[in-house]
Amino acid sequence: MLNKNIQTGLLQVAERMILAATTAPKGRGVDNLEMAILERPDIEVLAAEMERLGQEHEAPVFVRDAANLREQVHIAVLIGTKVEPLGLKYCGLCGFPDCAANRAARGICAFNTGDLGIAMGSAVSVAARCHADNRVMYTLGMAALSLRLLGEEVKIAYGIPLTATGKNPFFDRK
Repeated sequence: MLNKNIQTGLLQVAERMILAATTAPKGRGVDNLEMAILERPDIEVLAAEMERLGQEHEAPVFVRDAANLREQVHIAVLIGTKVEPLGLKYCGLCGFPDCAANRAARGICAFNTGDLGIAMGSAVSVAARCHADNRVMYTLGMAALSLRLLGEEVKIAYGIPLTATGKNPFFDRK
């Protein structure tokens, strides 16, 4: 059981992380991001899905991260993006000649992934400034996508688990 003051503090950090990700710059000012804060028991649901994915795909990193979530995590932030092209006349960063070709091929817009990266950086900078143990994890994002926790349209997501311990449990793992 986590100290109530620490739990409250971690929730406040998560809320500030969402604020930072929301106000991070976006290509053409178009916000395709979706975000959520998970607490217990939703974290257990996410951990169970991570474990299932790990077993199904023979990916032990998912099982390891699921155990980490169950044992150490009290709050998790999820941030994901839709992959909607921005409608630029000329770009090509995605590998297609234009947004129309990208859309027709159901491609991924480079601005969407760039915006997600900037938002993630903004979010974890808040966690770091608040001295909350954290780490960006794709395994949490994959489980969130599988469970559709950020909605049907979100196609790329990451998770940021949060805790407060004497040593960050998300590093130096086996």
